[in-house]
Amino acid sequence: MSNETPRLQLAGEERSRVAREQVYRWLLFLCAALSVVVTVTIILSLAVDATKFFAMVDPVAFFTGTEWVISRDKYGVLPLVSGTLLVTVVSALVAIPIGVASAIYLSEYASDRARSVLKPGLEILAGIPTVVYGYLALIYLTPFLRNFGLELGTFNVLSASIMVGIMIIPMVSSLSEDAMSSVPDSLRQAGYGLGATKFEVSTGIVVPAAVSGIFSSFILALSRAIGETMVVVMAMGLRPRMFELTSPLQSLTQSGQTMTSAMVQAVTSDVSAESATYKSMFALGLTLFAITFAMNFASNRIAARYREEY
Repeated sequence: MSNETPRLQLAGEERSRVAREQVYRWLLFLCAALSVVVTVTIILSLAVDATKFFAMVDPVAFFTGTEWVISRDKYGVLPLVSGTLLVTVVSALVAIPIGVASAIYLSEYASDRARSVLKPGLEILAGIPTVVYGYLALIYLTPFLRNFGLELGTFNVLSASIMVGIMIIPMVSSLSEDAMSSVPDSLRQAGYGLGATKFEVSTGIVVPAAVSGIFSSFILALSRAIGETMVVVMAMGLRPRMFELTSPLQSLTQSGQTMTSAMVQAVTSDVSAESATYKSMFALGLTLFAITFAMNFASNRIAARYREEY
């Protein structure tokens, strides 16, 4: 009996499998290359128009100026950077403790049934439109904070920052919980074997072992906070101010402006597309991109430095 036919069939199936793998490989490569091309295109488009802006406005005055008044052609970016960083810091003070505590509970304390309910419920916060968060901050949160004796204006930094912090809690919680869940159970059992309590195992073993993933969640969440637009436009106002180190509470109770809201104001104002006001949107976008890129680069370096492999 001849084996020629089965061999020919096997050879044909092998060639067909290799051809399919090549097609899949090139499709995946095109998808990866497309993401890189889109990123590079965005950077180039920002850089081209930002160059036109800097031809009209002195770059030194832009990066060191302390006044952003487009009606008087004053384009100092420091008040916008100050407002952006202030919102980011306050939102981090809200989101990081609550997010990490939620992640510890979901990973170490919650039963499977409780986790199946609480985690999707927590992640629903990420699906709420940001305009709703802005509305809640303006209509409900500001009057609520006034009940504690805070003299808040209608538009203020504190309400916007707290609401941005609430908005990014799911990102911190979900990513941190995933990092903690990836820690091997053998490390937990070793801690219990030495007489440690669940709280000691959670905070002394699991969290340090998952610190690289937890820190990455912080950076991603803060990058999201830096780029937030609708909440700060609706609840924070459109009056750029420099953060005052001598009176930080006063800075929080007043209105302010972030880089993203200034970009919205520039593109929606009734100005020519060739004016410095319109082109300032691209300079702000390029500056914001540089800040977020630096944060993500630092995050990757730190995560690689403290990553644990099991």
